Amino acid sequence: MSESVHISIKGQPGGQPGGQPRGQPGPGSGPGSGPGSGPGGGLGSLPGSHLATAGVALEGAGRGERPAVRSLYIHTPFCAHKCDYCDFYSFVDTQDLQAAFVRRLCAELEALAKHSAGAPLRTIFVGGGTPSLLRVELWRDVLACLSDHYDLGLIRKWQGGDEQEGVLRSWPEAEFTVECNPESASAELFDVLHGGGVGRVSMGAQSFLPKHLSTLQRLHRPERVAVALEAARAAGIARRSLDLIYAVPGQTLEEWAVDVSTALSLGTTHLSCYNLTYEPSTGMTNRLKRGEVTAVDEEVESLMFEHTGLVLERAGLKRYEVSNYAVPGHESRHNLAYWLGEQWLAAGPSASGHVWAGASAHGGGHRFKNVGGMSAYLAGGADGYSPIGDHEPPDPVRALRERVMTGPRLAVGVDVEGVLADAVLVRPACAARLEAAALELVGDGLLVEAVDGGRRRWRVTPGGWLMADFVAKRLMKAVGE
Repeated sequence: MSESVHISIKGQPGGQPGGQPRGQPGPGSGPGSGPGSGPGGGLGSLPGSHLATAGVALEGAGRGERPAVRSLYIHTPFCAHKCDYCDFYSFVDTQDLQAAFVRRLCAELEALAKHSAGAPLRTIFVGGGTPSLLRVELWRDVLACLSDHYDLGLIRKWQGGDEQEGVLRSWPEAEFTVECNPESASAELFDVLHGGGVGRVSMGAQSFLPKHLSTLQRLHRPERVAVALEAARAAGIARRSLDLIYAVPGQTLEEWAVDVSTALSLGTTHLSCYNLTYEPSTGMTNRLKRGEVTAVDEEVESLMFEHTGLVLERAGLKRYEVSNYAVPGHESRHNLAYWLGEQWLAAGPSASGHVWAGASAHGGGHRFKNVGGMSAYLAGGADGYSPIGDHEPPDPVRALRERVMTGPRLAVGVDVEGVLADAVLVRPACAARLEAAALELVGDGLLVEAVDGGRRRWRVTPGGWLMADFVAKRLMKAVGE
């Protein structure tokens, strides 16, 4: 096969990312598209679309059958500096909007709360932006709001994990994660976060070499990463993850190996290792076009990817998603909710949410994205929800495409029986096309069919991880538009 496929830094169907992955999936997402990059005109079917709020999706048809939504993403847009490679909604706050943002956020969280139906939340993820830039007293307000309007009992139960001598005895049933920057994370902040139920932090290290941090325009000092992780540990935050970026302009394989080994030396049990991608309209892409930076050679980038998997596997961190590795039990439960098509509420400017149209994910769900402008977000809606910038109603074809897009990126793989059953309902010939595409990929050595718990699974082979996006695109093509 001649097609070369990069492993996307967004890794989402994405943190948001968060994280997805820092990002999270939004309307119109897919391989090669960033979180929330809708097809355009997504609001065309909404009456009075310029005033539409998230209530369009959350209060719509199917709400009576829909199970309680048990995941929540919160987006905090503040940054000390806008990094050139980042295309998430964020800005440098020169007007001191933090207090106004938190007041509006708490009103939105109160409006959203009824959709959790009093059920204990399983996951909360706060991304950005830089959540650790939010002032500590405002963090107290946000955490108090969450405690007042949501059931955090399960999250608090699993806050410290179920550990014995550092080893998780069972996979946590709930988690509360906050993204942190090493320079703005303080011992006081970690104490407040822990007191509010946070049991996991995701630290944006990106690199431990100053020259690469400079290229990425990251402002923290490498030594701050260890200091921040220790402060989190001392505060009682049991699970600590690191983000790294490879294929930074000028980076060698040997330098990337140093980053990986340094991260392991800090005792982290979860690593997200994303290749740098040149997203449209970012400063990094403009620098590339002007010839100020040179992209790392694809062969070197592939070697970096392969080195990561080998070294982390030997260290006991298993790849559970194409760019994410964890000691068993330390996987990001929230990001898995994205990748497995579960439901999540979304709060904050540009945050994307997903709720089912009925009793299950079959047949698709509503995807919606809050407005990205802070002025529009602060103005809010009469119903307490955020105005939205995009909305995609349930679409069985899109839902099936999403399943075969995310499945190959996960170690658990694609649930064959489930996908084929949905395919028959969507288009009678679709199931046969999917089976034929999978058989071809098996012949190419990129997929293997396994049986797990009595169910068939299509899984990417160890040698096929580098081509996971190609596998996803091939299966999506079999589904059709």
